[in-house]
Amino acid sequence: MALLQRGVDRSVIALWLGHESPETTQIYLHADLQTKERALARTTPTGLTPERYPPDDALLTYLENL
Repeated sequence: MALLQRGVDRSVIALWLGHESPETTQIYLHADLQTKERALARTTPTGLTPERYPPDDALLTYLENL
């Protein structure tokens, strides 16, 4: 977690730990509350209200047919 917080890419962490893939490493990389808060702070631009995504009919039809 310390490496991830300091900006080391998870694929590099996976190589250092000898994991087969970054997906294997992801099991061990649980973000702490501070990391989550920083990520959320970057996702919503200041002054804008988040809106709900309105899917179009083609997308809904596709999802219903899965």
